[in-house]
Amino acid sequence: MKTKFIYNILLAGGLLSATSCNDYLDYQPKGLLSSDNTRSASSAEALATAAYAGIGNDEMIGPMTSMWIYGSVRSDDAYKGGGGVSDVAEIDFYEHYNLTRPDLGSMHPYTWENFYKAISRANAALTSINALNETEFPLKKIRTAEMRFLRAHSHFMLKMLFKNVPYITENLTSEEILKTSNTALTNDQLWNRIAEDFQFAIDNLPAKQTQLGRANKISASAYLAKLRLYQAYEQDDTHKVVNINKTRLQEVVTLTQQVISSGQYSLQPDFAENFIAETENGPESIFAIQYSINDGTAVGRLSYVTGLNYPHGAPQYGCCGFHQPSQNLANAYRTSADGLPLFDTFNDKNVDFATETVDPRVDHTIGLDGHPYKYDATKPFSNSWIRDPGVYGFFHTMKEQQLATSASYHKEGPFIGSSKNIDILRYDDVLLMQAEAYIELGQQAQALPLINQIRKRAANSTGRLKKTDGTFASRYNIKEYSATGWTQDYARKALQWERRLEFATESPRFFDLVRWGIAEKTLNAYLEKEKLRRPFLSTAKFTAGRDEYLPIPQREISFTKGLYKQNPGF
Repeated sequence: MKTKFIYNILLAGGLLSATSCNDYLDYQPKGLLSSDNTRSASSAEALATAAYAGIGNDEMIGPMTSMWIYGSVRSDDAYKGGGGVSDVAEIDFYEHYNLTRPDLGSMHPYTWENFYKAISRANAALTSINALNETEFPLKKIRTAEMRFLRAHSHFMLKMLFKNVPYITENLTSEEILKTSNTALTNDQLWNRIAEDFQFAIDNLPAKQTQLGRANKISASAYLAKLRLYQAYEQDDTHKVVNINKTRLQEVVTLTQQVISSGQYSLQPDFAENFIAETENGPESIFAIQYSINDGTAVGRLSYVTGLNYPHGAPQYGCCGFHQPSQNLANAYRTSADGLPLFDTFNDKNVDFATETVDPRVDHTIGLDGHPYKYDATKPFSNSWIRDPGVYGFFHTMKEQQLATSASYHKEGPFIGSSKNIDILRYDDVLLMQAEAYIELGQQAQALPLINQIRKRAANSTGRLKKTDGTFASRYNIKEYSATGWTQDYARKALQWERRLEFATESPRFFDLVRWGIAEKTLNAYLEKEKLRRPFLSTAKFTAGRDEYLPIPQREISFTKGLYKQNPGF
């Protein structure tokens, strides 16, 4: 299986692993780092490699890569799953929006800590690189740009999750770090500071890198486009969207066009190829967290962040049945006789896969009884694999998993790891970001061919979905949108629908709803009906002005003696 450059030098379990969370940011690991032993090209290169490793150093508790807990389970896409509501009960708190006290929960504090560890690694690398001239370190400009890209990624993720976060650079002293408030910058100012790092990467990185996994000019343009799209939806202090900034939207169009016109990326011919290890790092992957197996270490550089989410009853897996798609999501894949979504009536009844037509992406996303499991027709998914159907129903998540026969798969005790990359940015996202910007600019005609590219690819992505007899378990019918009736309102609805179906269970759903300013309306409408199907949701309620973001970890507020300010409502 693959061996990837970026994790071949991991510095034995985490150089700078203690430099994180703000109570650790001024900690100096004994015997590892000092200004004396980092002033060399080899040290700078090793620190840069450690910074790349840092953005993938998460686990089931403290996610950084897959946001299935924060973005999928907190949305209308999925339930927690597992062995009932008390099994890893903290995820149930997120699903019910019951984190009403900032000292509840341990996952998001670890996520906060893990991202600041990653920022610390990037800053340590920058400090080492800054001390060298280009004669000593010919790669100085490129590596500086890469480290600023990685730092921007971590700050972006923190801002998306927590909104108000301290912005930490390599130029701050330990004392200055401890005096940096999470509200020192306004919402817009914080977006712009993160954007400066991405812009530096655009200005100083090559369009292509010879080694897999490194950021390049085009991936930096794509990421800055994503940031500007989020920034365009301006929020007040209670997270309400009060304006959509047209200037920022035009920046999104310009930046995404740089990606598209580069010719460097394209849609995979088959949607499935985004979700199997054998076709990773393909033309659609713009930036991904890289993992490896059979790389000379004991078990490889594997991702375990989704290790709870494999089928529980299947003998080749056996753990643990988490992250089950919702009935609402399954119903959203229903299509009309014209092959289009049923925007207003999709949820009036539960989809019948034997008689109704559906979007093919449902069988890439949801494990269904009798349907091929993960493109292996010889092992169809079985309802007997579901751990607690009485609570969570019979649907199972699919995208994040690999077959037990895949060379990327490894089982460590009861938990499952994989060397399959986790994509942070894909080309389908770029197309839909540009389409969204065009729609909100009132240029929806420009968005139509972009959205139809996505739908055309979905229609052509059925080759791996056949049963052993050559037939399909579902009745597929998906067509492109027509220019007739393509008003701004209709285009907006189509765009939002397309994003949901394209990225379902991959986590963007919750963050999209917050960005659009429709989280409270959408999620409470979802809960009103879904709790009748799944009584465990009976007490769930989304509270606007609070639940759009996670609480600032109480231990950070306590450590800074109140310098950090809590988010509203907690």
